Amino acid sequence: MTPRAGFDPVGLAAVRRWMRASVDHGWLPGASTLIARHGQVELFETYGARDLEQMAPLQHDTLFRIYSMTKPVTSVAAMILVERGELGLDDPVQTLIPSFSVLTVNRDGAGDTLEPEPLRVPITVRHLLTHTSGLTYGEGNPGAVSRAYVERRTDFGASDGPLAEVVDRLATIPLLFQPGTSWAYGVSTDVLGRVVEVVSGQPLDAFMHAHIFEPLGMLDTSFQVGPGQVERFAALYEVAEGNRLTCVESPESSPQTGAVSTLSGGAGLVSTASDYLCFAEMLRLGGSLDGVRVLVPQTVHAMVSNQLPGDLAEMGQPTFNETSMDGVGFGLGVAVVVDPSRSIWRSSPGEFAWGGYASTAFWVDPVHDVSVVFMTQVMPSDHYPIRAELRSLVLDALV
Repeated sequence: MTPRAGFDPVGLAAVRRWMRASVDHGWLPGASTLIARHGQVELFETYGARDLEQMAPLQHDTLFRIYSMTKPVTSVAAMILVERGELGLDDPVQTLIPSFSVLTVNRDGAGDTLEPEPLRVPITVRHLLTHTSGLTYGEGNPGAVSRAYVERRTDFGASDGPLAEVVDRLATIPLLFQPGTSWAYGVSTDVLGRVVEVVSGQPLDAFMHAHIFEPLGMLDTSFQVGPGQVERFAALYEVAEGNRLTCVESPESSPQTGAVSTLSGGAGLVSTASDYLCFAEMLRLGGSLDGVRVLVPQTVHAMVSNQLPGDLAEMGQPTFNETSMDGVGFGLGVAVVVDPSRSIWRSSPGEFAWGGYASTAFWVDPVHDVSVVFMTQVMPSDHYPIRAELRSLVLDALV
C-alpha cells in the first residue's frame, strides 16, 4: 500500500522560519503551531516567550486564553443535548429562559437611540448557534444597544456574575435586529451556555468536563487556572503605539487565576495547543477520538455545514476583523468555507474554523485531512495577517 502523503520538510521549515520572524520582529511574544494530517502530528513548534517580563519561554504545555475558540466547545455541548433529544434546534429560548419572553428589537438597529419594538419571532437555539439571534457585543461596538451592554455588564466578563443573572440583565436590552434576518457576532453562545445549564441541570463547567474534556483527554482546559498551573499560564499583550507589545495582563493578575463568577461559553476557556487539537480532531473524525464518541457523524456534519441562506457577506457581514466574508458561511458554531474562489484567504471547500481575540486560531481542512491549532497572546487579532499567512504556508507545505 502506498503511504499517504504528509508534509514537505522544506515547507514545514518555512512555517518555523515564519514563526521565528514573527517573534524576532516583535510582532508576537511567542507562538505555538500544531499541525496534524491524517491524525498524525507533523509539526509541534514553539518559539519565543509566554511571559516577556519574566523571560519565561513558551512551551508545549503553555496555557492560553482562547477567548472565542470557546464558542465551538459550547456549541458541541449544546449539540450533545440535541442528540439526546433533550433540546431542539428550533426550541424557543424563552421556554428555557423565561426573561427572554419580554425581549424587544431596536428599531434603530446599531444607531444612537434605543427605540424598542415588538419581537416578531422568538429567538431559537438555532439562532444562538448561528449568530442570527440579534444579540451583539458591547465593548468596542458603536451604538446605543452596545452602550447598554457595557452599562449593564452583559459582555459576560469573568466577574459579571452567575450566568442566570447576566442573561436576565441581557433580556432587558433590545436586540439589534429581528431574529433570523441578519448575522451579528456577539453573546449568542454565552446565552447558549446558560441553555446548556438549564437543560442539563449542571453548571456549564461541570457539563463540559464530564462530556467533552474528560472523554477527549483535554485535562488542561477549564474556565479557571488552578494554583499549580499559573507558572504555565501565558501573559497577555496588546499592540501599542509604534507596534510595541505592551503587557495588559500578567498570569497572576488575570481574572482566570482568581474566583471566576461568570462561566462564559463565548470566551471564557483557557487551554493548550495539544488539548485543542484533540477537540479539532474529534470534529475532523466525525465526533469521536481514540475510540471515544462525543457526537455522531450526522451531528458533526450539520455543525460544519453552512446553515445560512448565503454567505456572511449576504447576511449583512461584509467584513469581519477587517477580512472579507465573501464565500464564507456559518454552521452551528463554526465558520465554513462555501466558495474558496470568493474567499480572500486560501482555503478548501468545507474548511471550518474559528479564532480568538488574542490571535489564536484553529481550522480543519477536510479536503487535505489537516487540522491546525495556532496559539499566541496578542490583542487585537486583526492587527497582523497571522491566520492568512499561516494558512498559505500550510497549504504550500502539503505534499
